[in-house]
Amino acid sequence: MLYHLYELNQAALHPARATAEAYRLLWRNPLNPASHTALGRGAAAALEMFERSTRRYRKPTWDIDTVEVDGASVAVAPHTVLSKPFCNLVHFARDLPATRTKKDPKVLVVAPMAGHFATLLRGTVRDLLPDHDVYVTEWHDARFVPRAAGPFDLDVYIDYITEFLEFFGGDVHVMAVCQPTVPVFAAVSLMEARRDHAAPRSMILMAGPIDARESPTAVNRFAVTKPLSWFRHNVVTQVPWPYPGMMRLVYPGFLQLSGFMGMNIDRHLTAHRDLFHNLIRGDGDSADKHREFYDEFLAVMDLTGEYYLQTIETVFLEHRLPKGEMHHRGTPVDPSKVHRVALMTVEGEKDDISGIGQTGAAQTLCKNLPEGMREHHLQPDVGHYGVFNGSRFRGEILPKIRGFVRAHQRPRSVLKRALARVA
Repeated sequence: MLYHLYELNQAALHPARATAEAYRLLWRNPLNPASHTALGRGAAAALEMFERSTRRYRKPTWDIDTVEVDGASVAVAPHTVLSKPFCNLVHFARDLPATRTKKDPKVLVVAPMAGHFATLLRGTVRDLLPDHDVYVTEWHDARFVPRAAGPFDLDVYIDYITEFLEFFGGDVHVMAVCQPTVPVFAAVSLMEARRDHAAPRSMILMAGPIDARESPTAVNRFAVTKPLSWFRHNVVTQVPWPYPGMMRLVYPGFLQLSGFMGMNIDRHLTAHRDLFHNLIRGDGDSADKHREFYDEFLAVMDLTGEYYLQTIETVFLEHRLPKGEMHHRGTPVDPSKVHRVALMTVEGEKDDISGIGQTGAAQTLCKNLPEGMREHHLQPDVGHYGVFNGSRFRGEILPKIRGFVRAHQRPRSVLKRALARVA
């Protein structure tokens, strides 16, 4: 019923949004003398604010057409190399010159399935492309996946990660950003336990809840105040008609967005107030930056109900991974089996979603990994998004990741000899 009420509200507001947009264009038209007055600019600004605050934002595009490689601009074309019901594996192919003999390391970026689309990592991908051959998991909005595709829970998530890693046959470095640190860590642990040749060369875990008991944030504290039944009965609902996923149980994106906004409501209100004043002043650059950020931030996707509930229970309520109690289809997830895959963990000093120590806990869990194959970086003065995007990421975090990946870009023969010694 919750989802139906939301859709009814969106439908009811549609005529008002269309009218507001039409009048905004009227007040902005330079042929209208009033558009050059404070009254006209104020009216246009108010109408745009109404339209943007009531709109449902569509899935953003990647908008990565070119990148500079070795000092030259080369074309970039994302295309799907592996398609699954709930996810596509997307390769950002660079049109490199045929004379270039340097082989860049393959990096699989596992995007969060936490409400936003994979394009939230647009800056991360763009910054990686000059020195890496980049692949990204592009998760699908659950409301568009028919029920015939079956369920998607944390176990299926781990299966997907394993299949994607097997696609590379071991010649890849996997980077998990935020939420996927747990399933990626689990998938690699399981592959190491069975000595799978397709285990990646290294894994980089960034700002994720490996052990949510460490430095609990507001997100962690809220999760433990409610029993699992509360989440099942209050935030999981059915997808309404006419979506392809009709009757699928989901955690709606609009609820997740409400949580995102509520965590920093003062900052978001201030940003929208500033947008209003910038529109009146005619400060187009500042207004464009606001639109660019919020077009991405306000675009959200639905998560399958079974995945959401299993994640809440496993990661935030029972902390099964750090306690050694996590299982995947009956098989224990044992990080102590990790011995060939180099590990790098990255945290932000001011992260208000994954506190200090939550990601670094993976270092302790991988107790049989040699010291030379592990690295931890705590980035000062950055919050959650600053760990994987922005100037601090480009200037201070990315160089460390680049060096770590290069250091562990080993031939497969070396890995085979290491495995033989362990056996």
